Amino acid sequence: MGAFDGKVALVTGSTSGIGEAIARAFSAAGATVVVNSRSSAEAGRRLAAELGAASYVQADVAVEADVARLVATTLADHGRLDVLVNNAGTTEVIPHANLEAADLSVWRRIFEVNVFGTWALSVAAMGALREARGSIVNVTSIAGLRPTGSSIPYAASKAALNHQTVLLAKAVGPDVRVNAVAPGLVDTPWTEDWGALREIVSAIAPLRRSGRPEDIAPIVLALAGAEYVTGQVVAIDGGLTLAS
Repeated sequence: MGAFDGKVALVTGSTSGIGEAIARAFSAAGATVVVNSRSSAEAGRRLAAELGAASYVQADVAVEADVARLVATTLADHGRLDVLVNNAGTTEVIPHANLEAADLSVWRRIFEVNVFGTWALSVAAMGALREARGSIVNVTSIAGLRPTGSSIPYAASKAALNHQTVLLAKAVGPDVRVNAVAPGLVDTPWTEDWGALREIVSAIAPLRRSGRPEDIAPIVLALAGAEYVTGQVVAIDGGLTLAS
């Protein structure tokens, strides 16, 4: 018996990296998983087929019509929604001192996905989540907790998402719980070229390495299943924020 037997979990941005690890972990725990991505449809269908009790829906969380369709398709295919993991995100690598490069088009693009898309999907799914007495887990970043990150717009978006998590948890309890995980540097396709930063993290973090997607997934599942936890943002960073 798995901890999520009979439950349905929707994981956005789940065809690679952290999202894929989360989808696999929910599947291993007995959940029916809805895999999602904006692109990479072939990879999404392949992962859903591999998981077995799963489906794939291609949708862009920054597009309102796609958000509505994603929730509607999940309910039509599976009849319920117990867990929403808002993992889809985007960034742009811009040195913080390069103010001109972080123009408003960059801010809008990042916020459309990381903040507005997460909010829109959470609201669209709320009716089903209330009915299931379910939960939301947002994937943010320690860039929202400390003055760091791939760019100032990205860090600001994750700070906004951290606060969104807390405010939403207060607003929708006791029916739905809302928590977040805030990873540090994690080895994913996004960060494969960040060798210099990886060396720095390995040198100063108490656990002396960067993270792996498999380090994040168990904490997401723990928060999704923790019936007396809401409004929490959990840093998963090998202790990096203790040293920086």
